[in-house]
Amino acid sequence: MKLKILGSSSSGNCYLIEATENEKLILDAGVNFKNVQKELNFNFKGIQGVLVTHEHMDHLKYAPNFALNGINIYASAGTFCKLNLKGHRFKIIKALEQFTIGNFIILPFDTEHDATEPLGFLIQYKPTGEKLLYATDTYYIKYKFSKLNYLLLECNYIREIAKENVKNGVINKTRYIRLLESHFSLDNLLKFLNSNDLTSAKNIILCHLSNDNANEKIMKDKVFEQTGVPTMIARPGLDTELKLYPF
Repeated sequence: MKLKILGSSSSGNCYLIEATENEKLILDAGVNFKNVQKELNFNFKGIQGVLVTHEHMDHLKYAPNFALNGINIYASAGTFCKLNLKGHRFKIIKALEQFTIGNFIILPFDTEHDATEPLGFLIQYKPTGEKLLYATDTYYIKYKFSKLNYLLLECNYIREIAKENVKNGVINKTRYIRLLESHFSLDNLLKFLNSNDLTSAKNIILCHLSNDNANEKIMKDKVFEQTGVPTMIARPGLDTELKLYPF
């Protein structure tokens, strides 16, 4: 599979997974649709659906644009209800109820965020068995997963940096408290990774880093040091091959 980063920040999140030319998925739809069109060379061929994690604008704002272009949007009832999104293109899914889109087998799971019914996704490509885990905007994941190959996970902030930023007036205490209750810190991410089966993991991609409270090098180095799995930072324009096998 291939992963293309179209956006990964509080300004907008959107990712493209491509198994084949005719089998693609979009993860979240928070990046300006005109920019997405340009990044995809105005070619939406093969995009079989958009998976949306929750209703915040940096993840959902442009979902209606995809729907207007004939692409189905998949999210929880709470997500659609919050923004009154209705129509045959908006498909309600439920946590822990597996479904398929073409050759993609998808298991949504509930996450912990200040949103209505937020979800993460375990995505498996049936022909090869490759598994990708996508989770963002959550301070905790209560589930454990086996035989993961690729992990696209939020690593939003480092607590020590955020504390220092409160002390120096870079962020206020209210924002700091929200961070603790809604986003994945480096420490919590490391605990999650430590409790999961990474024996088959080939790539970890860290996404949705805070502009003020993150440090790319520390995050990348700490994750690689603990897991031994090649780790990268999700940056707009990054187009990477997710290789399950070395050939």
